[in-house]
Amino acid sequence: MINALTEEETQKGIRLLFDGKTLEGWVATKYPEGWLVQDGNLVCKGESNGYLHTVDQFENFIFQLEYKAASKTNSGVFFRWTDLADPVNTGLEMQILDTHDQDTMLKNSSGALYDLVAPSSNAVRQAGEWNQIEIRCERNQIRLSLNGIVVVEADIDQWTAAGKNPDGTDNKYKYAWRDRPRKGHIGLQDHGGYIEFRNIKIVDL
Repeated sequence: MINALTEEETQKGIRLLFDGKTLEGWVATKYPEGWLVQDGNLVCKGESNGYLHTVDQFENFIFQLEYKAASKTNSGVFFRWTDLADPVNTGLEMQILDTHDQDTMLKNSSGALYDLVAPSSNAVRQAGEWNQIEIRCERNQIRLSLNGIVVVEADIDQWTAAGKNPDGTDNKYKYAWRDRPRKGHIGLQDHGGYIEFRNIKIVDL
Protein backbone atom coordinates (compact mmCIF):
# COMPACT_ATOMS: atom_id res chain seq x y z
CA MET A 1 0.00 0.00 0.00
CA ILE A 2 1.37 3.40 -1.00
CA ASN A 3 0.75 6.38 1.30
CA ALA A 4 -1.79 4.43 3.31
CA LEU A 5 -1.90 2.58 6.61
CA THR A 6 -2.88 -1.02 7.13
CA GLU A 7 -5.38 -1.83 9.85
CA GLU A 8 -2.53 -3.28 11.90
CA GLU A 9 -0.49 -0.09 11.58
CA THR A 10 -3.47 2.00 12.63
CA GLN A 11 -3.99 -0.18 15.68
CA LYS A 12 -0.33 0.33 16.61
CA GLY A 13 -0.79 4.10 16.60
CA ILE A 14 1.22 4.74 13.45
CA ARG A 15 0.46 8.07 11.77
CA LEU A 16 0.69 8.85 8.08
CA LEU A 17 2.56 12.15 7.61
CA PHE A 18 1.96 12.41 3.85
CA ASP A 19 -1.37 11.55 2.25
CA GLY A 20 -0.05 11.35 -1.32
CA LYS A 21 -2.27 14.23 -2.41
CA THR A 22 -1.33 17.39 -0.49
CA LEU A 23 1.43 18.94 1.61
CA GLU A 24 -0.90 19.23 4.59
CA GLY A 25 1.09 19.12 7.81
CA TRP A 26 4.29 20.37 6.14
CA VAL A 27 5.81 23.83 5.71
CA ALA A 28 8.49 24.84 3.21
CA THR A 29 11.29 27.26 4.00
CA LYS A 30 13.05 29.61 1.55
CA TYR A 31 11.70 28.08 -1.69
CA PRO A 32 8.19 26.64 -1.38
CA GLU A 33 7.88 26.38 -5.17
CA GLY A 34 10.51 23.65 -5.03
CA TRP A 35 8.14 21.15 -3.42
CA LEU A 36 5.05 19.56 -4.96
CA VAL A 37 2.94 16.41 -5.01
CA GLN A 38 3.11 14.46 -8.24
CA ASP A 39 1.81 10.96 -9.01
CA GLY A 40 1.41 10.26 -5.30
CA ASN A 41 4.97 11.24 -4.44
CA LEU A 42 6.29 14.20 -2.50
CA VAL A 43 8.72 15.76 -4.96
CA CYS A 44 11.70 18.00 -4.30
CA LYS A 45 12.54 19.55 -7.66
CA GLY A 46 16.08 20.36 -6.51
CA GLU A 47 16.17 23.80 -8.08
CA SER A 48 17.23 25.66 -4.95
CA ASN A 49 18.19 25.09 -1.32
CA GLY A 50 15.81 24.85 1.60
CA TYR A 51 13.71 22.50 3.67
CA LEU A 52 10.25 21.07 4.07
CA HIS A 53 9.43 20.45 7.72
CA THR A 54 6.59 19.04 9.76
CA VAL A 55 4.28 21.38 11.62
CA ASP A 56 4.29 18.94 14.52
CA GLN A 57 7.25 18.13 16.73
CA PHE A 58 8.35 14.70 17.92
CA GLU A 59 10.65 13.45 20.67
CA ASN A 60 10.71 9.65 20.99
CA PHE A 61 9.54 7.90 17.84
CA ILE A 62 10.07 5.54 14.96
CA PHE A 63 9.97 7.38 11.63
CA GLN A 64 9.89 5.73 8.22
CA LEU A 65 9.91 6.84 4.62
CA GLU A 66 10.90 5.72 1.15
CA TYR A 67 12.90 7.88 -1.24
CA LYS A 68 14.13 7.75 -4.80
CA ALA A 69 16.85 10.19 -5.86
CA ALA A 70 18.47 11.23 -9.10
CA SER A 71 22.17 10.64 -9.69
CA LYS A 72 24.46 12.79 -7.48
CA THR A 73 21.55 14.07 -5.38
CA ASN A 74 22.54 15.26 -1.90
CA SER A 75 19.70 15.43 0.61
CA GLY A 76 18.85 14.33 4.12
CA VAL A 77 16.21 13.71 6.74
CA PHE A 78 16.49 16.10 9.68
CA PHE A 79 15.01 15.18 13.06
CA ARG A 80 14.80 16.63 16.55
CA TRP A 81 15.20 19.96 14.74
CA THR A 82 14.43 22.70 17.24
CA ASP A 83 15.29 26.07 15.66
CA LEU A 84 13.68 26.41 12.24
CA ALA A 85 16.07 29.25 11.40
CA ASP A 86 19.12 27.05 12.08
CA PRO A 87 18.62 23.49 10.82
CA VAL A 88 22.35 22.92 10.36
CA ASN A 89 23.12 23.25 14.07
CA THR A 90 19.84 22.28 15.75
CA GLY A 91 18.78 19.23 13.75
CA LEU A 92 20.31 15.79 13.57
CA GLU A 93 20.51 14.50 10.02
CA MET A 94 20.39 11.11 8.37
CA GLN A 95 22.35 11.65 5.19
CA ILE A 96 20.97 10.91 1.74
CA LEU A 97 23.68 10.86 -0.92
CA ASP A 98 24.49 8.94 -4.09
CA THR A 99 27.30 6.83 -2.59
CA HIS A 100 26.31 3.39 -3.91
CA ASP A 101 29.78 2.90 -5.45
CA GLN A 102 31.70 4.15 -2.40
CA ASP A 103 34.08 1.63 -0.79
CA THR A 104 34.90 3.40 2.47
CA MET A 105 32.03 4.65 4.59
CA LEU A 106 32.41 8.24 5.78
CA LYS A 107 30.43 10.55 8.06
CA ASN A 108 28.73 12.00 4.97
CA SER A 109 27.99 8.68 3.24
CA SER A 110 24.37 7.75 2.67
CA GLY A 111 22.89 6.48 5.92
CA ALA A 112 25.32 8.38 8.14
CA LEU A 113 24.31 10.34 11.19
CA TYR A 114 25.75 13.33 9.40
CA ASP A 115 29.18 14.45 10.60
CA LEU A 116 28.78 12.36 13.76
CA VAL A 117 28.76 8.66 12.84
CA ALA A 118 29.63 6.93 9.56
CA PRO A 119 27.33 4.09 8.47
CA SER A 120 28.61 0.62 9.35
CA SER A 121 27.96 -0.63 5.81
CA ASN A 122 27.01 0.60 2.36
CA ALA A 123 23.29 -0.15 2.17
CA VAL A 124 22.14 2.49 -0.32
CA ARG A 125 20.79 1.40 -3.70
CA GLN A 126 21.71 2.80 -7.09
CA ALA A 127 20.33 6.20 -8.05
CA GLY A 128 16.79 5.93 -9.36
CA GLU A 129 15.82 3.01 -7.11
CA TRP A 130 13.58 3.25 -4.04
CA ASN A 131 15.26 3.14 -0.64
CA GLN A 132 13.67 2.63 2.78
CA ILE A 133 14.74 4.68 5.79
CA GLU A 134 13.92 4.12 9.44
CA ILE A 135 14.95 6.51 12.22
CA ARG A 136 14.40 5.41 15.81
CA CYS A 137 14.85 7.94 18.62
CA GLU A 138 14.35 6.77 22.17
CA ARG A 139 15.68 9.22 24.75
CA ASN A 140 19.46 9.31 24.15
CA GLN A 141 19.52 6.31 21.80
CA ILE A 142 19.55 6.86 18.02
CA ARG A 143 19.27 4.01 15.53
CA LEU A 144 19.30 4.51 11.76
CA SER A 145 18.36 1.80 9.29
CA LEU A 146 18.67 1.85 5.52
CA ASN A 147 16.95 -0.76 3.38
CA GLY A 148 16.40 -2.98 6.42
CA ILE A 149 20.02 -2.81 7.60
CA VAL A 150 20.94 -1.03 10.83
CA VAL A 151 23.76 1.29 9.77
CA VAL A 152 24.10 3.59 12.82
CA GLU A 153 23.60 3.05 16.54
CA ALA A 154 24.55 6.01 18.70
CA ASP A 155 24.18 7.24 22.25
CA ILE A 156 23.77 10.98 21.78
CA ASP A 157 24.76 11.58 25.42
CA GLN A 158 28.34 10.78 24.41
CA TRP A 159 28.52 14.08 22.50
CA THR A 160 29.46 16.22 25.49
CA ALA A 161 31.33 19.09 23.80
CA ALA A 162 30.42 21.50 21.03
CA GLY A 163 32.20 20.75 17.76
CA LYS A 164 33.70 17.48 18.99
CA ASN A 165 32.89 13.81 18.53
CA PRO A 166 33.53 11.31 21.33
CA ASP A 167 36.70 10.13 19.55
CA GLY A 168 38.11 13.67 19.51
CA THR A 169 37.47 14.40 15.84
CA ASP A 170 35.76 17.63 14.87
CA ASN A 171 32.15 18.06 13.79
CA LYS A 172 30.19 21.03 12.48
CA TYR A 173 27.83 21.55 15.41
CA LYS A 174 27.88 24.64 17.62
CA TYR A 175 26.31 22.74 20.50
CA ALA A 176 26.91 19.60 22.53
CA TRP A 177 24.17 17.17 21.55
CA ARG A 178 23.90 15.79 25.09
CA ASP A 179 22.54 19.18 26.16
CA ARG A 180 20.14 19.78 23.26
CA PRO A 181 16.33 19.56 23.51
CA ARG A 182 15.05 16.25 22.22
CA LYS A 183 11.70 17.34 20.86
CA GLY A 184 11.73 18.90 17.41
CA HIS A 185 10.54 18.94 13.83
CA ILE A 186 11.27 16.44 11.09
CA GLY A 187 12.56 17.97 7.88
CA LEU A 188 13.42 16.99 4.32
CA GLN A 189 16.31 18.79 2.70
CA ASP A 190 16.43 20.48 -0.69
CA HIS A 191 20.15 20.61 -1.46
CA GLY A 192 19.84 21.21 -5.17
CA GLY A 193 19.09 17.62 -6.22
CA TYR A 194 15.91 15.95 -7.47
CA ILE A 195 14.35 13.47 -5.06
CA GLU A 196 10.95 11.87 -4.44
CA PHE A 197 9.50 10.67 -1.12
CA ARG A 198 6.54 8.47 -0.21
CA ASN A 199 5.15 6.28 2.61
CA ILE A 200 6.11 8.78 5.31
CA LYS A 201 5.02 7.38 8.68
CA ILE A 202 5.69 7.87 12.37
CA VAL A 203 4.75 6.31 15.68
CA ASP A 204 5.44 7.80 19.09
CA LEU A 205 7.35 5.69 21.60
